[in-house]
Amino acid sequence: MGFARTCSVALVGVEGVVVEVQADLEPGVAAFTLVGLPDKSLIESRDRVRAAVVNSGSEWPQKKLTVGLSPASVPKGGSGFDLAVACAVLGAAELIDPRELTDLVMIGELGLDGRVRPVRGVLPAVLATADAGYRQVVVPERTAAEASLVPGISVLGVRSLRQLIAVLTDGPVPEEEDEGDEPGRPDPLLAGLVVPGAGSCVGPPPEGRPPDLADVAGQHGARRALEVAAAGRHHIFLKGPPGAGKTMLAERLPGLLPPLSPKESLEVTAVHSVAGMLPPGQPLVSRPPYCAPHHSATMASLVGGGSGLPRPGAVSLAHRGVLFVDEAAECSAKVLDALRQPLEAGHIVVARAAGMMRLPASFLLVLAANPCPCGRYGTTAGGCECRPSSITRYRARLSGPLMDRVDLRIAVEPVARSELVAGTRGESTAVVADRIRAARERAAHRFEGTPWRTNNEVPGHELRTRWSVAPGALLQAERDLENGLLTARGLDRVLRVAWTAADLAGRDRPTAEDVDWALELRTGVHRGVPLAVSRS
Repeated sequence: MGFARTCSVALVGVEGVVVEVQADLEPGVAAFTLVGLPDKSLIESRDRVRAAVVNSGSEWPQKKLTVGLSPASVPKGGSGFDLAVACAVLGAAELIDPRELTDLVMIGELGLDGRVRPVRGVLPAVLATADAGYRQVVVPERTAAEASLVPGISVLGVRSLRQLIAVLTDGPVPEEEDEGDEPGRPDPLLAGLVVPGAGSCVGPPPEGRPPDLADVAGQHGARRALEVAAAGRHHIFLKGPPGAGKTMLAERLPGLLPPLSPKESLEVTAVHSVAGMLPPGQPLVSRPPYCAPHHSATMASLVGGGSGLPRPGAVSLAHRGVLFVDEAAECSAKVLDALRQPLEAGHIVVARAAGMMRLPASFLLVLAANPCPCGRYGTTAGGCECRPSSITRYRARLSGPLMDRVDLRIAVEPVARSELVAGTRGESTAVVADRIRAARERAAHRFEGTPWRTNNEVPGHELRTRWSVAPGALLQAERDLENGLLTARGLDRVLRVAWTAADLAGRDRPTAEDVDWALELRTGVHRGVPLAVSRS
């Protein structure tokens, strides 16, 4: 009888669970049994592993073979267990010293020829490995750079099972041809890393000039609101007729955000790795992501779901970045209301028949919509032929509870002919980003010693009691609260926006002008606050 064990990782959402892979050989009719709650793709590993072992020059044991995946109560799926299963079988057959396998964690799919193919989710799997106390992992060579992002972990990248056997038996490591090194030839090993059609989440363009805020003609009020949204991570609603520049403004918002911190980069990269959206050759996401799903997106595609265990949705793919919902009034009201919980909590708990999981979802929401179905209601040119009832239904898709969580509501008016023809360029993305970075540094200094870094993260009670505004600055906000124009949540959000306006202006605390301007953006009631005052 032979026995050997090694380890692999099962992914549940974006979190990993270390799984012990045990192989037991006993005399009897040759058979291969896999137990431990495997899914269909994992059951198929029996044929992949057998062919890979034989084609790697090793002998397949002709005995009764049982492979167990423990803990058996955790659902396991995918092809990332192939490498661990193969080595456990070889260890039980004493072709590899079983003691060499005990403290190793192996992640990788095996081809029938013995090549080790990369799989999605390597980063969260290695993070789980480190949390469990393991210090050595074996991964496909293509994902070794991604695995190396985790500190304190020794990473071995291999191209084939033959190479790994040679390393574990102290034999000469054979050279393996790398098809990806040949210029002009596609690399078949990268096919499994990217999910086809996963184009709803994109980052900065790999080539060419990224979108610049200077390209937006006019729209001084909307540009100012965009700056405040980026500085304090405030959610924003852009309302205006077609062609006014709502999409242009939203596309330039990610460029205004500061780069991700090392911790944030690991969080975002882990989500994108599981979703199969990491660009080849880019193991770490360092810039805030930008996710813009179509307005026909389903509930599952937005918040996460799918068959079996839930997969990350758009709210998780936009984690630490921007989620842009264009034509918001054309979206399903039920789907839009699903955003309410992650907007408050910064994460989303998805429950399905196969299990429940918690996914990160701390994003900056940008909503854009026309004023009516035809888009011409309220414009100077007029010409709107929509019935009042259809306009009411159109606007009702953006529910009150959802809009109560949106800090900034700005009207994007059509660009004047003089501004469009003159070709005068406004401030560039780089100039505005520098101002935003300085404002965030002021906020981070103020919140030093607390778990918060931006104004939007601070609980309302803490904001009201620990950091006071200028005397008399809240008079108008308190009157609006009494008159029902503001909710208690709305008052807290007005305070957060006022603090961001003060940070951008370099003031120690918000003044009455800052609070009134924040009220104007939230309620839509003009307060007579000139733009120059709020920017001083």
